[in-house]
Amino acid sequence: MNENIVKRNELLAQTVIRGLQSRNMSGYYAANKEEALAKALELIPKGATVTMGGGMSVHEIGLTDALKQGDYHFIDRDKEADKRAAMLMAYDADVYLASANAITQDGVMVNIDGNSNRVSAIAQGPKKVIFIVGMNKVCDDVDGAMKRARNVAAPINAQRFGLSTPCTKTGTCMNCKSPDTICCQFLITRFSRHAGRIHVILVNDVLGF
Repeated sequence: MNENIVKRNELLAQTVIRGLQSRNMSGYYAANKEEALAKALELIPKGATVTMGGGMSVHEIGLTDALKQGDYHFIDRDKEADKRAAMLMAYDADVYLASANAITQDGVMVNIDGNSNRVSAIAQGPKKVIFIVGMNKVCDDVDGAMKRARNVAAPINAQRFGLSTPCTKTGTCMNCKSPDTICCQFLITRFSRHAGRIHVILVNDVLGF
């Protein structure tokens, strides 16, 4: 990555972290994927029950592999015969891992979900939620974050899942009501009532969609 982009991202990350702190959430800066992995593992106690949604960023920093190989009870919903039961386990987990479809410069996160298991677990249930967020997801404000979530993240995820939605054909949100739509629930996380519950690791890299 160009050194000027790196420096800009470092400065911007500090602005986002201050915004998160003002919202009763904790923010951290990681210069690369390796630092992000180390910080995430520092936040997860040994023996903890850990699960996640479908966040690509969590995989990309190597966190899922580290949890499977370490002293943790990692619930891998993709390997569970009863996926609904696996999703329900998330609400009583010690740690829930996620990313954000977008985050504003002042620390507001936007997430869109189809099955809604991810956004519901972010909002309530797990004792701790750890977000892995690439600096490519930082937007000016909530309006920009919503646009990114709908026009960048959602079409790519719909393509990834092989869904038949208008955005998979146009590459942008068509505000559809398709049976396959993944834009069913929108979650704006602007404040955490519970101090110490939400942790956001900002990574100076392009992660996820």
